[in-house]
Amino acid sequence: MTVTVTERDDQHKSRESLALGKRTWDVHQQGELVGIFHTESEALNYRNELELGEQRRHAAG
Repeated sequence: MTVTVTERDDQHKSRESLALGKRTWDVHQQGELVGIFHTESEALNYRNELELGEQRRHAAG
């Protein structure tokens, strides 16, 4: 399973986020967007949860 965390570029932010200078982090699993977060640490925590869940599924199966 591939899970990536990337900072959203300005072209994909709302006008409000751009005006406020907010940063947004996207989490993708297998190429699909599965989460949007306002801090990198939240995004990384979510990625870790996804990866841990996948490891548990493989261990149980």
